[in-house]
Amino acid sequence: MKINLFRFVIAGLLICAVSLVLWAATPPAVGDKAPDFTLKTLDDQTVKLSDLTSSGKVVLVVLRGYPGYQCPFCERQVKDFINLASSFADANTRVIMVYPGPADELKAHAKEFIDNKQWPKEFYFVIDPGYNMISSYGLRWDARHETSYASTFVLDRNAIIRYAKISHSHGDRAKAADIMDEVKRIAEK
Repeated sequence: MKINLFRFVIAGLLICAVSLVLWAATPPAVGDKAPDFTLKTLDDQTVKLSDLTSSGKVVLVVLRGYPGYQCPFCERQVKDFINLASSFADANTRVIMVYPGPADELKAHAKEFIDNKQWPKEFYFVIDPGYNMISSYGLRWDARHETSYASTFVLDRNAIIRYAKISHSHGDRAKAADIMDEVKRIAEK
């Protein structure tokens, strides 16, 4: 009797664990409400997603962060978005770039990453030490020298995801011009 009860309890725990892993691993899709999060900028300012979406559209760009080296694909993507900063500002759209990684020295690596970039005031560069935000979005790429799947989401003022691109390779990134087109489509509706 004790052995059957033990097996029943273990089986129940395994089912719960598998269900939780499957649920946590599902990234939000178009039409979903974006999970809220609060992260810090490099100068320790708090950025809360719901505060930004309540005043307009938001483009959320999840970078690979610091997996042991600075990602050249992330560098190109960030520069691409910076080049269209005035277009995003004109469309009343804020851009949040999330730089994830292990908490130890993440801030120093993030500073190194944005060094020599003219950061627009409508852009927020936040760090995700410990992978809390990317894990809640189901974007954790848990492999050697990896941190997250590079992803881009466009959110309306109700935090509804209107566009989502999750890149399962390093180079398959959303282009700033394509994202700007998505932002304009939201304005037209």
